Amino acid sequence: MNFSEIKSVVCFGEILWDNLPDGKRPGGAPMNVAYHLHKLGLQSHLISSIGNDEAGKALLDFLNRIGVGSNWVQIDDNHETSQVLASINEENEVSYEIVAPVAWDYIKWEEKMQELIKKSDAFVFGSLGSRNEASRATLFRMLDHARYKVFDVNLRAPHYSPEFVSDLLKRADMVKINSAELGMIAEWNGISYSKELDCIESIFSKFGMNEILITKGPHGATYYNKNLTYEYPAYSISVADTIGSGDSFLAAFLAMKLAGEPLEVALDYAVAMGAFITAQSGACPEYSKFDFDRFLWKRKWCA
Repeated sequence: MNFSEIKSVVCFGEILWDNLPDGKRPGGAPMNVAYHLHKLGLQSHLISSIGNDEAGKALLDFLNRIGVGSNWVQIDDNHETSQVLASINEENEVSYEIVAPVAWDYIKWEEKMQELIKKSDAFVFGSLGSRNEASRATLFRMLDHARYKVFDVNLRAPHYSPEFVSDLLKRADMVKINSAELGMIAEWNGISYSKELDCIESIFSKFGMNEILITKGPHGATYYNKNLTYEYPAYSISVADTIGSGDSFLAAFLAMKLAGEPLEVALDYAVAMGAFITAQSGACPEYSKFDFDRFLWKRKWCA
């Protein structure tokens, strides 16, 4: 993957500590996406907020250590850094208990953000990071300046409503979603989910986005735009946990798409990255692009 120029992506929303059974780790979907984009050679920026506390300082240290940087992470004197209780079941699926309110519920608009967003090649946002009206108002101002808006749906009960999610869908160019979330959105809008293609066509018609990217766990992923469909099977791996696998998938897909690679190549790369991260513990394991490329090569040619 060669870039004639380094592509830039802005990720907006939550940064937090995941309190897992085996310890505390940095997390938050936007932060995870930014981490993997950086690992793949892109310039990634995280817009978020932390508390003026030890947990927040530790997150800043982490960001600076991994190379994402903390220039766009605000420090809130009135609200604590986010802490999440994550639990993993016997099928390695993760559930979350997310406290509210926290610092990233109050991300403030700054005029200097406008130039950053306008110059970036993509802007990634989710539903959780804008659950609060304060951060939501900031997000909507940002979306007015973004040239390629990527909505990572990422529903976390009870931190969403059908009306709010619909509003975000209408503002997106591309939507990344999982099968369960697709079913929920279809049900909210009276759309049949008996045939996926018919469902997708109805969602395109109702909300007006250009692309939909569906993650399907062990069944791989499917990409749709208004003219074509690509499906790709999952890679067979031994699952450590599923934390952050969807975030790494999205980062890999964006990296390849922004590099001008064919969509079927981007989808293959994204599915492989999701498998690579699922085979390791945590959302942001230490690795190099060489490590991932070697994993991909072995799965393709040494299976």
